[in-house]
Amino acid sequence: MLPLLLVSMDVSVLYFALPAISADLRPGATEQLWILDIYGFVLAGLLITMGALGDRVGRRKVLLGGTALFGLASAAAAYAHTPGALIGARALLGVGGACLMPATLALIRVLFTDPAQRAKAVTLWTSVMASGIALGPVVSGALVEHFWWGSVFLVNLPAMALLLVLGPLLLPESKGTATGRFDVLSAALSLGALLPLVHGVKELAKDGWAPLPAAGVTVGLLVGLLFLRRQARLAHPMVDLALLRNRAYGGSVLANLLAMAATVGFAVFLTQYLQSVLGQSPFEAALWSLVPTVGVLAAAPAAAALARTVDRAYVMAGGFLLAAAGFASLAGIDRGTPLWAVIVGSAVYAGGLVSAMTLANELALGAAPPERAGSAAAVLESGAELGGALGMGLLGTLGAAVYTGALPASVPAAARETLGGALTAGPAVLDAARTAFVEAMGAVAVGAAGLMAASAVLSLVLLRRVRG
Repeated sequence: MLPLLLVSMDVSVLYFALPAISADLRPGATEQLWILDIYGFVLAGLLITMGALGDRVGRRKVLLGGTALFGLASAAAAYAHTPGALIGARALLGVGGACLMPATLALIRVLFTDPAQRAKAVTLWTSVMASGIALGPVVSGALVEHFWWGSVFLVNLPAMALLLVLGPLLLPESKGTATGRFDVLSAALSLGALLPLVHGVKELAKDGWAPLPAAGVTVGLLVGLLFLRRQARLAHPMVDLALLRNRAYGGSVLANLLAMAATVGFAVFLTQYLQSVLGQSPFEAALWSLVPTVGVLAAAPAAAALARTVDRAYVMAGGFLLAAAGFASLAGIDRGTPLWAVIVGSAVYAGGLVSAMTLANELALGAAPPERAGSAAAVLESGAELGGALGMGLLGTLGAAVYTGALPASVPAAARETLGGALTAGPAVLDAARTAFVEAMGAVAVGAAGLMAASAVLSLVLLRRVRG
C-alpha cells in the first residue's frame, strides 16, 4: 500500500505548489500545463507495458526498480532549476509510477489465494488509492505553507527508502510463464495508443474542439487497433484478448471505466464550486474535499462483506444506484444550498462508487490467471485512466454547454468560456457566472446519475452469477 499511496498522491500533489513553482521557475503557459499533466500522461501510457514486463521478469523486481526510479525522480523534481528539468523529472515519476501500480495489484493476486482474504486486500487497495488522490492537495498545501515547493516531492524519499529495505524481506518474487523476447513493438504501440488518446480527450474537454487534440484522439484509436490486431496474432500477447472477452474480467474493466468517468467528470466541477463559487481558499477546499472519503472508508468494507453472501453483481448494482442517488441529490443545488448538503451528497456518491470499483477490481483479479496478473492489473488501471479522461470529455462538455447557455448574451467572451474568466469581469458578471456555473454543475450531476444508473443495469446484465 505504501507505493500506491504515494503514486496516487502525486496525481494531485502539485495543486497548491504550482503558484510557488511559477514564481520561482517562471514557466510559460504551455510549460505549466506540461508540469501538471506529463506525470498522468506517461503513467497512463506505460501501465500496460510495465504490467506485462512484471509478468516476464518478476513483479517484485519491477516494483523495486520503480521504487528506486520514483525516489530519484522525486529528488530531481525537488531540485529542478528550470521548467524543462521539472517536466523531465515529472515524466520519470510517471515511468516509476507505471512500474509500481500494476505490480502492487498483481502481487495482491499472487499473495492472497483465498478469495475472502483477497477481497479484503483489494478493498484496502482501492480505499488507499482513493484516499491518496484526496490527500495529495492537503499534503501539498501543508508543506508549501511551511517549506519550499520542492518539499512536496521530497516527502516521497523516506517512504521509497523504507520500501527498498523492506520489499525484498516481505514481498515474494513472482512472475508468469511466458518465454522468449519481450515484445518491444507491442510496448511502443500501447504507448502510441494511450498517450495521444488520453491527452487528446483531456484537451478537448478543457478547451473545446481543436484540430490537434482531435487528431491525437484519431491517431490513438488507429494505433490502438493496430495494437489489438498484433495481440491477436502473438503466442504470448501483452494483453490477452480472450481474458477481455471473459465476462468477469471484461465486465469489471467496463464497470471500473464508467465509475472513473463519473468520479473525475464531476470532481472537476466540485473543486471549482468550492473555490470559485463559495470563495474558499485552495487549502480550505482541499480539506472539505477530504470529508467524502469518510463515505468511502465506511461503504467499501461493507460492500465487500455483503458480497460474501450476496451475488457481487447485485452489490455492485447497489453501489452504482447509491452513487446515482448521491449525484441526484446534487442535481437541484442552487446558490442557496448549504455546504453540508453538497458534502453529504458527495459522500454518498463517493461511497457508492468506490464500493462498486472495489468489487470490480476484486472480480477482475480473481478472473485473471496468476501468471498474467501484471498485465491484467495494468489493463484494469488503464481502463480507469481512460474512464477519467472520457468523464472529463463527456461531462465536461455537458457542463460547458449548460454554463454558456445560462449566461446572458451581453457577458464578455472570456466569462462565457470559463468561470475563471469571469473572476475579473466585474461583480455583476461574476454573480451571473456563478449562478450559471451552479446550474451547469447540477446538469453534470444529472448526467453522472444517469451514467451510474446505466452502470447498475450493465453490472446486472454482464456480471450476474459470474465468479472470479
